[in-house]
Amino acid sequence: MAPSAIETVTVPVPEVSLLKKIQAAAVHKGQYKEIAPTAFDKDAEVGKKGHKAAKYPHYLPTWNPEQKYPALEPFEHYEHGKDADTTYPNLLPQGTAAVTHLTPTIGTEVKGIQISTLSAAGKDELARFVAERKVVAFRDQDFADLSIQEALDFGAYFGRHHIHPTSGSPENHPEIHLVHRGAGDNSVDQYFANRTSSVAWHSDVSYEQQPPGTTFLYILDKPETGGDTLFVDAVEAYNRLSPQFQERLHGLKATHSGIEQVNAAKLRGSIVRREPVVNEHPIIRTHPATGEKALYVNPQFTRDIVGFKKEESDALLKFLYDHLAFGADFQARVKWQEGTVVVWDNRVTQHSALIDWKDGQRRHLARITPQAERPAETPFKA
Repeated sequence: MAPSAIETVTVPVPEVSLLKKIQAAAVHKGQYKEIAPTAFDKDAEVGKKGHKAAKYPHYLPTWNPEQKYPALEPFEHYEHGKDADTTYPNLLPQGTAAVTHLTPTIGTEVKGIQISTLSAAGKDELARFVAERKVVAFRDQDFADLSIQEALDFGAYFGRHHIHPTSGSPENHPEIHLVHRGAGDNSVDQYFANRTSSVAWHSDVSYEQQPPGTTFLYILDKPETGGDTLFVDAVEAYNRLSPQFQERLHGLKATHSGIEQVNAAKLRGSIVRREPVVNEHPIIRTHPATGEKALYVNPQFTRDIVGFKKEESDALLKFLYDHLAFGADFQARVKWQEGTVVVWDNRVTQHSALIDWKDGQRRHLARITPQAERPAETPFKA
């Protein structure tokens, strides 16, 4: 037999760890909507160029490239909501607190109390009440007027502070995640040149091994109108599914990726404080205090269903994303007012900021993001 005219070349097989990286790079190319600015006009923020000065200049964002942190280590989270008196005597004292529910299942507005002065028992009740109502807007609060360290001390009761991998933060306080669009900033026009909507449903940093639980966002500066935040009840979304469909989802896990967020930061020339991670979480997550089950997938960070082929995974995830996004009958819209602190539970909700104002007014908020337990599910019960 004549020798083959085709030359054979031996190609080394990549080591397993490299193979995993290559596979991860191929899989984790999901759609991530990044609209956060990485700079601002300093003159505009101090009151020049015809703009009002920022009310809280010590909260203006900085991006310090020297802030580098190692991978997060697991920690034991204590869920204070388990200890709460569910008649809420310390959080919602009779004759003092005015409580208005925005919808039957999600969203509540509270006036007449100051959360910054809550006792430990009151904080326990806060964690449980927010888990029950999913998102609560506390009006007329003094939270923004506390020192940053006092605000962080308050938030630390609910879990270990998360330091965001890429976001701006007040100088020397990387634990604060800032949402800031400076005065005169119309860069979002470029975004809408290629997009029809700013809606981006997500549960904050769900790619972490221990994502956030009770979360605090407080207003510093706001446009006259616009810039509301949408929330969806992931528990009610689960409850709306048929028992047969619920049962099929139990036992499934999905990957959540921080790769795209870090890549977007690098493309914008922003900072990266920590290398990105990918973690697997159950698609149905159980809240440790209420026992409620919730859908735990979101289009910003979830990438695929473990064990499913791509077409199967894409089809099922699209159904779940659409179910959450179109569920206007289990969503709430929070309108920001001066002095508002919005508290929500990232384990049982998703949210989206709205960029709908076009006059270049400043929008400035600060988030405290205590981490919680590693997501877990309990068995299906019909």
